[in-house]
Amino acid sequence: MTLPRDAGTDEPRGRLWLADLLWRIGCVQFGDFSLGRTVRNSPIYINPKLIVSQPEALARVGALIDEELRLAMSMRNPHVERFDVIAGVPIGGLHIATALSLQMRTPLIYARPRAAGDESGQRPQIEGSYRPGQTALIVDDLATGGGSLVEAVESLRRAGLRVRDAAVLIDREQGATRRLEALGVRLHPTLTLEVLLTFLHGEERIDPDDYRASMAYLHREGEPRSEFDQ
Repeated sequence: MTLPRDAGTDEPRGRLWLADLLWRIGCVQFGDFSLGRTVRNSPIYINPKLIVSQPEALARVGALIDEELRLAMSMRNPHVERFDVIAGVPIGGLHIATALSLQMRTPLIYARPRAAGDESGQRPQIEGSYRPGQTALIVDDLATGGGSLVEAVESLRRAGLRVRDAAVLIDREQGATRRLEALGVRLHPTLTLEVLLTFLHGEERIDPDDYRASMAYLHREGEPRSEFDQ
């Protein structure tokens, strides 16, 4: 597998740099994991929150997402709508959103998570400054079934903000794209689980059995992906 490398180094570039980082700092584990409402008996676990302890890497993550967003917005038919504020999804997404906010010099906001059992429908509390009618880009660290992203979309829209796009560091490809599309929101992952696995397998970082089991799980649990998401 031939990989793009930074000039003068042996380090992968762009999205593959992120895949390499996740592996090097221990964000990728193999075993048998059941987490939350979506992940059941998964052979692979991704914990991108470890990036917050790597300040240089976190800053580079912000720069990488910035580069991809600006490219998507500059296309003749833009894949990302221009936005006024960045909305982080608590808790993990806030760290990535903060890095991106600093990189792009764009205001950061976030909606407080709704308390368990709260079905009041009241206007959510948004931390940070914004004006109704502005466009928000949602940012999270990991997308699986899309539940937290959907909740963020609904909260921001109830507060009068427009939401058309969501950027995530890693998409596990287990339903989030479909759920967001139903709300008129496009999901833009920096890295998908399939790309991560393919990279690690090609670099001979992981056991072939772990690779095969994870790919089988992904294809069983996954969803069709759009051209832009691949």
